[in-house]
Amino acid sequence: MTENLEYNRMRWRSRRGLLELDLLLLPFFDEMYLSIDADKQLNFQKLLEQEDPDLLEWFSQKSRSDDAGMASLVDFMLARVQPPADPKA
Repeated sequence: MTENLEYNRMRWRSRRGLLELDLLLLPFFDEMYLSIDADKQLNFQKLLEQEDPDLLEWFSQKSRSDDAGMASLVDFMLARVQPPADPKA
């Protein structure tokens, strides 16, 4: 029961005050969290502790987290939702 409670709390924390973040964090949590490795899960938990303006800067690629693990997770999350680069360009 404790694990389920913690899981539900994390899902709730994935909902943010900005729609742009909601569209990234909540689907990632629902679709990927249980299947990613423990390091990524830990980095996701740390990501949820960050302020919305910082997250928006990172996800809009205007800046990067000083934490290499969180920066890597942001890249991983963005790769899921961004179309692949056009090799002809």
